[in-house]
Amino acid sequence: MTRFAIRAALACLSTVAAAAVLAAPASATAPSAASAPGASAATTALAARALNPQTLADLDTSMRGEAFANASYTFYAAQADREHLPVTARTYRRTASVELNEHFREEAELAGVIGSDASNLRAAIAGETYETTIMYPTFAREAAQDGDLNAAALFTEIGHDEAAHLARFQAALRVVETGRGRIPAPPPVDAVQVPAGGPQVHSARTLANLDTAMHGEALAHARYTMYGEHAAADGRPALARLFEGTGQVELHEHFAAEAVLYGLVGTTHQNLVKTIAGETYEATVMYPTFARRADAVGDHQAARLFRHNAADEAGHARAFQRLLDNPR
Repeated sequence: MTRFAIRAALACLSTVAAAAVLAAPASATAPSAASAPGASAATTALAARALNPQTLADLDTSMRGEAFANASYTFYAAQADREHLPVTARTYRRTASVELNEHFREEAELAGVIGSDASNLRAAIAGETYETTIMYPTFAREAAQDGDLNAAALFTEIGHDEAAHLARFQAALRVVETGRGRIPAPPPVDAVQVPAGGPQVHSARTLANLDTAMHGEALAHARYTMYGEHAAADGRPALARLFEGTGQVELHEHFAAEAVLYGLVGTTHQNLVKTIAGETYEATVMYPTFARRADAVGDHQAARLFRHNAADEAGHARAFQRLLDNPR
């Protein structure tokens, strides 16, 4: 993961949004069955609460990092394509898939983040409400105060988008709860390209707010991907499409537009240097620390997962180092 992924561990969404993620019950007690349709959300809520609070906090930290790495690597891959480095592009895409579909998924299941379709919708509604009523209006106002009018306009536009997402999720929840009506169609995606380049804002505060917003969008994309899979397994294909389509907007439109202003993507050489530093940190410091803490409080399943992910990240760091040494 990148250095930005490390920062995701410490500051991203609001405490309210973070609590909504961790409070969302899963639908089974065992991680391997967490997304089983029809399983009891209450039993998984109990299982998640059985974890030590520090272990839950460490799982939350790592999920945020994995989600951000998945998003960042998606656009690093596109930059490698532009530089005619197909092996690097494939490696970034493959690693992005591991971060989302293995690391994030397994951590989310263990933490009890994936719940029933209704509880997943409530969690999505809570996050979208916060973003559209508090986070993005605040960021837009601060950017305007600091003279970053391009960022102010973007924050305002995304806030309006999140309000539309909120309305769709609220309508979908009514359908799930009552069995009447139709699940709304997913929003269209207006994909944004993220070329290499530096920051396009002046204020340090705007830059920090862009960083926070990107982490929020990456986390929403990851969560909605998992929610969509659960809905599909639960026999609700229209709800699956709503979650998955909204997740694509969060990644390819919102995250991407913020990444352009932030200057997230550099040359492939620069991206690889950042990536190796982040992967090495997670392999040698972050995940081993989390594993030791989990073992110390008896959360041995979490400790095993943290150690497994540390080994994966070490392998990622080596693969990216080879590409830095031999660009291709």
